[in-house]
Amino acid sequence: MEIDNDPAYQQMINGELYMESPKLLKLRNDVRTKIMAYNQIADNDKRNAGMKSLLRSVGDRFFVEPTFEFSYGVNITIGNHFYANHGVEICDEGRVTIGNDCKFGPKVGLYTPVHPLDPTVRRTEAERTAPITIGNDCWIGGSAMILPGVTLGNNVVVGAGSVVTHSFPDNVVVVGNPARVLKENKPNA
Repeated sequence: MEIDNDPAYQQMINGELYMESPKLLKLRNDVRTKIMAYNQIADNDKRNAGMKSLLRSVGDRFFVEPTFEFSYGVNITIGNHFYANHGVEICDEGRVTIGNDCKFGPKVGLYTPVHPLDPTVRRTEAERTAPITIGNDCWIGGSAMILPGVTLGNNVVVGAGSVVTHSFPDNVVVVGNPARVLKENKPNA
């Protein structure tokens, strides 16, 4: 992709302090315009084809309800059989990788930007990112938030309204703010 050669883009996806370049700003504005249009399309096949075209990589059986929103799209990789309910938002300044057979409830948010704690740095509008990785067979409940740098293993269920501030291994149900393990979630053998 053309944006891959932009130095600010490389800083952004590598988690370095960066400022949005003219190329990044143009990409974000172009994507925002297209997302707004695609979210108005009632025909599921047309809407989903449009959204898919904006993402770096998407597997088979991709379905998103309107509104589905993201920052750039080029940093999002989604495996096979993905479903997102209404109002899902992905701030993909950093890389977001979602495995196979994942489902998101309504109003789920994935946030990769890491804003500086120091107010003098924050005033410059510079920020860093940390990637989010979600394994296979995950179910993220409605209004859950996944914060920067989180990795969820395979077969993780995140309870509705949870705020996931750190990573979790395979086969667990996590709930709360901050999210914690409620129980194991071993698949049927």
